[in-house]
This record gives sequence, structure tokens and C-alpha cells, in this order.
Amino acid sequence: MEIVLVERSFDEPVQLEALQAAERGASWCLEMHRVKFLHTYVSKDGKRMICVYEAPDAEAVRKANETSKIPFDRVYTVSKHAAT
Repeated sequence: MEIVLVERSFDEPVQLEALQAAERGASWCLEMHRVKFLHTYVSKDGKRMICVYEAPDAEAVRKANETSKIPFDRVYTVSKHAAT
């Protein structure tokens, strides 16, 4: 499984509760694509968001977001490196 980031941007500050409700409503879609939601980071102005998922690959996360109609800007796989 991979760690996948999804970047989202909004013209107006995001209503986090509304987005969380949409994500809960799309949980069947995440399961269908074997995607597990981990957590979300929101910018202080509420106009940018990064969501972190665990999934087989970035394409699975992209398909899950497209199917559930949750808007996104970019989807990509990341790796964790230890500080030296």
C-alpha cells in the first residue's frame, strides 16, 4: 500500500463539516477502490487542503474522488524519509 496525497483548493474558505459529510457519504466508494482515509490538513485561511490516504496507488484515490464527485487539484504518491 502507498501513501497518497490529494491537494484541494477553494475560492472561498471550505466548510470542513460539509466536506467531511461528503467524504462520509462516499465511504462506499473508498472501500470499492481499497482506499483508506487517514487525515486532513487545512490551511489557516481555509482555502487549501491536503488529504492523506492509504491506497494501492494514486490512480485508485483519483478514481474514488472522481466517482464520489469530491473536487481535487492533484493526486500523487509520496514516500516518508527519516531526518538525517
